[in-house]
Amino acid sequence: MIQLKGITWNHSRGFTSIVACAQRFSELYPEVDIQWEKRSLQAFADEPIDQLAERFDFLIIDHPWAGFAARTKVIQPLNTLLSEAFLKDQEHNSVGRSHESYSYDNQQWALAIDAATPVAASRPDLFEKEGLKFPQTWDDLVELSKTGKVAIPGIPQDTLMSFYMICSTLGEDVCTSKEQVISEKVGLQALKMLRALGEHIKEESYDWNPIKVYEAMTQTDDYVYSPFAYGYTNYSRRGYARKHLKFHDMVDIDGQKLISTLGGTGLAISSKCKESEWASKFAEFAACPENQKGIFFDNGGQPGHRAAWEDDYTNQQTDQFFTATLPALDRAFLRPRYHGHMYFQDRAGAPIREYMMHGGDEVKLLQHLNDIYEESLCVTND
Repeated sequence: MIQLKGITWNHSRGFTSIVACAQRFSELYPEVDIQWEKRSLQAFADEPIDQLAERFDFLIIDHPWAGFAARTKVIQPLNTLLSEAFLKDQEHNSVGRSHESYSYDNQQWALAIDAATPVAASRPDLFEKEGLKFPQTWDDLVELSKTGKVAIPGIPQDTLMSFYMICSTLGEDVCTSKEQVISEKVGLQALKMLRALGEHIKEESYDWNPIKVYEAMTQTDDYVYSPFAYGYTNYSRRGYARKHLKFHDMVDIDGQKLISTLGGTGLAISSKCKESEWASKFAEFAACPENQKGIFFDNGGQPGHRAAWEDDYTNQQTDQFFTATLPALDRAFLRPRYHGHMYFQDRAGAPIREYMMHGGDEVKLLQHLNDIYEESLCVTND
């Protein structure tokens, strides 16, 4: 018996989907047994993948680790394991820049089996019941937030992603210069806009990741709208939660729809894997369009293959989640992936979160972010 182990994250979207693929793969190939373990969403974002690669054959990873992977070689470049035709199909059928997000130094470090970006979600029943105006612009959103019924993912990492989002929407991407995170003009405007929203958000939101936002929106009737949280198709499916969520594209700033920060997850193979041939066969199995539209989706997954996003069946099952949010995926910002960016990501969110909650001197805050960014450019070993 060939035994392989994988590590993913603790949600139906991340766990039951890949476990179902592994189960079916073992039914087709009885000589192979694949076991999956799970970790928290925060650990998924934070825990260095070199430690995981020592213990697991498969890793579900976040794409900012691509630069680290290219430098340390703790996971295998898939160009050496998978056919050129298969990788070309994955590239051609990428949802937004999902496939590209795992490419670095001309190598493909993971397959984008899952695609996501922050999108809007609402409780249509509550909008109707309370006679509220559905927001179309940032100013509309701020006005709606004054009701206390708007929820955001306010933990540091998600707050940082929201900062990236506003900067991109205002016309500048972060971390493109070695001198500063963002220009002073755009950086200060982005911070002030986040504060204008943040001062009306309930304190509990600042302890929430996207999953907790959606649980609060479905398990209680306290919130009617979330303007930008990483989408979870699970909450748009019948029978998954107490109440159904409708997912939408986001509000605009001066006519430009919000450009949110690309997420999703990738399937990588550890350099320590002793069964690379079987591991790559399973990777192809999980990422192929038939299984992405079928067993992966049917067991809670949020596919990364475009065919699944454009499929009638997946959209019927999710109240058109995929067609409604695909434009947001296609314009999403691909966050930095240089070797030291995880150093910046781990430290820059908390001061922005504090400012959104309590206000302060945005000039000093932006300088603090620049200092952290300068340090991150000097990181040589995570």
